[in-house]
Amino acid sequence: MPSPYRAIFAAPGSRSFSAAGFVGRLPLSMMGIGIVTMISQLTGRYGLAGALSATLAMSAAVLGPQISRLVDRHGQARVLRPATLAALAAVMGLLLCAMQKAPDWTLFVFCAAAGCVPSVGSMTRARWAEIYRGSPRELHTAYSWESIADEVCFIVGPIVSIGLSTAWFPEAGPLLAAAFLVIGVFWLTSQRATEPVPHPREHHGGGSALRSPGLQVLVVTFVATGAIFGAVDVVTVAFADEQGHKAAASLVLAVYALGSCLAGAVFGLLHLKGSASRRWLVGVCAMAVSMIPLQLAGNLPFLAVALFVAGLSIAPTMVTTMALIEAHVPRSNLTEGMTWTSTGLAVGVALGSSAAGGVVDAAGADAGYVVPAAAGAVAAAVAVLGYRRLRRPVPTREGQRERDYDDGAQHVA
Repeated sequence: MPSPYRAIFAAPGSRSFSAAGFVGRLPLSMMGIGIVTMISQLTGRYGLAGALSATLAMSAAVLGPQISRLVDRHGQARVLRPATLAALAAVMGLLLCAMQKAPDWTLFVFCAAAGCVPSVGSMTRARWAEIYRGSPRELHTAYSWESIADEVCFIVGPIVSIGLSTAWFPEAGPLLAAAFLVIGVFWLTSQRATEPVPHPREHHGGGSALRSPGLQVLVVTFVATGAIFGAVDVVTVAFADEQGHKAAASLVLAVYALGSCLAGAVFGLLHLKGSASRRWLVGVCAMAVSMIPLQLAGNLPFLAVALFVAGLSIAPTMVTTMALIEAHVPRSNLTEGMTWTSTGLAVGVALGSSAAGGVVDAAGADAGYVVPAAAGAVAAAVAVLGYRRLRRPVPTREGQRERDYDDGAQHVA
């Protein structure tokens, strides 16, 4: 492991909570695709499978920030454990109803209830922020490490979930995802020494983190960014199917995630200078531009190369986003602020998937790549229009300013 990454793990307890966070976030990449695989195998109804997966995503988008807001007020252990048990009960109910061929409405009820699953990635990032607050170099590397962990989850998780559900029994994928969630969350919350100090209600001023103008720009941009991801997934599967190699879609999408993973690893080693908000704007625009070559994809090898290149801009943009959230959101709302960006992504993925599916059905997979290109253009437009909000110094309740972070980043060595 390169020395900057070794350095961040010198902090006591960092290895353990990072490992727990990795296990706990695997369900993020396993549960949705696991439900699709399970329902399609048990019923053969892909429309129902997709609708249930979308219900889970939208429910998590609504409930996730509220759970994280409670975490900021009461602490991770007190909130995450009951939320995880509630999510586990909902998943078990979903599996039983699917096995017993219960009415469709029961499946939707349990999928909606399972949306109370905690945002484990936000919890681990909040711990890094607590440890390395005021140390921009270490915090940048820590956020890069977390981005690598995210991408590894999205490379490994779907393969494991789909493989188990198809080779063992249909419910195996969601069942293993639920097990990972329980193990990861209870392992993480047992580590009290690195848990961020909760901030009672009076420290929040009675408001949500979303009141921050800078966070509003980030969340809206991430809705469009999520639409890119959702559309790319759907259209790539359809494109591979038209090429006669549907099974290769998972490998092509893994290459997309691999590009982001490698870029995140390198980004964490860089000596940063200049404004974080400017780096973020460049990253969003790069993601938008990288969608253009997909319109020219005539075969799977070309598509894989184009997606690998497109993936290179993802992790660096995500890492910079986390730094901007820390700068624009009060410390007392930090976990909630980080979860709002995940919420934006989840909403965008659902919208992008739906739009791409409609275009593919109407005009074919080749035309489907217009959807991520359009989403990229929207993301870039929002980023450009909202750039002034991100550049404007925003004092928080702790007196922190975005300008402070930018100035500190110039001294990263």
